[in-house]
Amino acid sequence: MMKAAVLVAPQRFALRDVPMPAIGPEDALIRVRRTGICGTDLHIFNGHYAADRLPLIPGHEFCGEVAAYGAQVRHLRDGQRVVADINIGCGTCFWCRHNEVLNCPAMTQVGIGRDGAFAEYVALPARLVIPAPDAVPDAVLALTEPVACVVRAARKAKVGFGQSVVILGAGPVGNLHVQMMRLVGAAPIIVADLSADRCRMAMDAGADIAVSDPDQLRDQVLGATAGRGADVVIESVGSARLYATAQSLIRKGGHIGFFGLTGPDQTLPVDILRTILEENSLKGSVAGMGEDMHDALTLLAHGRFKTDAFTRASFALDDIQTAFDTLAARPADLKTQILI
Repeated sequence: MMKAAVLVAPQRFALRDVPMPAIGPEDALIRVRRTGICGTDLHIFNGHYAADRLPLIPGHEFCGEVAAYGAQVRHLRDGQRVVADINIGCGTCFWCRHNEVLNCPAMTQVGIGRDGAFAEYVALPARLVIPAPDAVPDAVLALTEPVACVVRAARKAKVGFGQSVVILGAGPVGNLHVQMMRLVGAAPIIVADLSADRCRMAMDAGADIAVSDPDQLRDQVLGATAGRGADVVIESVGSARLYATAQSLIRKGGHIGFFGLTGPDQTLPVDILRTILEENSLKGSVAGMGEDMHDALTLLAHGRFKTDAFTRASFALDDIQTAFDTLAARPADLKTQILI
């Protein structure tokens, strides 16, 4: 048996002793050390996402160590520190072969479609388990999955040197987008958030301009881009209103990165003629997978991301209910991690 935080109903965790997950010949059992709280976990906690899957053990931003593995696994060893790609596809279909695992008809995700890492142990296919450098602290390793998400978003947006980027939202993932865009050479990087504190944190992370007044945003973007509008706008909040704002901020031939999750009933009116004539593009991206995870781990291992604001808040597994209940009151903590 193992201890786990089971979400038994929206906004209600129960700490339970549950059976340890079984593994097959190609699987690995990971002893979890730290698990970060993701925006998706908040959606699940509040009943806005995956409500039909409760009771569920959430948690997918984790690091740990190898506790056991199947007879056919060759690349792991007992006690090895690891992170993991949480996106489990069939491995053979068209989408899996093209690293578009989220579109696999058999796809499931650790902590979302199946029990996850707010528990002492988690099991998954060993092919998705990635050995981690010994020198990287657990608190930083647990950021690998969210960093992989912004790595993939940058790839999808095809951001180049000197391209202007607007990031709508300066929360945890918005802050990571800022840092990712700086790494790939974007300039200027403009951030918009209603919180002045989060705007200051975005500037510390590498943004060139931060705007907390929505009425000034368009003028600031036009002023910073010689009146053209931004090359790329990334929505990282999950608001239909902000997606509409994004359309007003891109230049002709610009790109909108659809990243923030909205409710399933939210839609976006698109000016079809303008999109065609200006050759604008819209592309979704939500989760890092495959090489995105490996690249994210490499970037973190070499100190390419500022992680202090993501690693200073932690709660014991026994206090997970408090950790979730108090998140909104701690905006300066960009990430909260659960110590397992």
